[in-house]
Amino acid sequence: MFDQLILQSTNGNTSWLTVIMTVLIAFILSSIIVITYDFTTKGVKKSVNFLQSLALISIVASTVMQAIGDSVGLGLGMIGVFSIIRFRTALDNPRNMVFMFASLAVGISCGVYGYAIAVAGTIGFCLVALLISYTPLGQTNELVGTLKLQIPKDIGARNRLIKILNKYCNGFDLDQYRFLSPKKIVTTDEAGIRHVSYINRDHIQEKTYLIKLRTKYQAYELSEVLESDKDFNEVRVKFSKESNKM
Repeated sequence: MFDQLILQSTNGNTSWLTVIMTVLIAFILSSIIVITYDFTTKGVKKSVNFLQSLALISIVASTVMQAIGDSVGLGLGMIGVFSIIRFRTALDNPRNMVFMFASLAVGISCGVYGYAIAVAGTIGFCLVALLISYTPLGQTNELVGTLKLQIPKDIGARNRLIKILNKYCNGFDLDQYRFLSPKKIVTTDEAGIRHVSYINRDHIQEKTYLIKLRTKYQAYELSEVLESDKDFNEVRVKFSKESNKM
């Protein structure tokens, strides 16, 4: 049946049956990609609009490819049309972009009547995506965040901090640090006279680290360990789960 459809399309007499079958196959294959994406994507922040786009873009691609056919002129004209359109939606997650290209490739393959290629590509892509989701590469539930604290300019305090971070974190990087200026303290005596004094803080640094917490530890455990050290002051830990941005 597919051979007959291909012969009809290459002869320049595209039938309604060919068009409908091409669109239907593209939609079915892209729906499989949508199901795979939904199953392998962790978290609850899944854009419904993005899922719908995955299913619909293959239909658009297959329709465009069928309209162009073997015509060079139509192909150049279509390039000109698409150059006018400006797509403002940004996919800042590379994984989402890959799934979008996969659905687009399925539509293009169906549009040029490469049904076998479209089916094989969809099956291979989905199987690999499922396989990756069960490997460490597919685990995206690590807590990432920032650690800000004040620490003396002492090699011993620094070594203790590095030891704690090595134990509780998969990785960490010093994002920024600054030297603290003298702290101004204003007091008022019984006569109502204000007195201004300064506390020297030249021996203290404020450091900010980017950290990724190990999965076997909780965020409060790291915070409690840091706050228990008398040399660490103003400890502020903020975490958020890695998520798939749309």
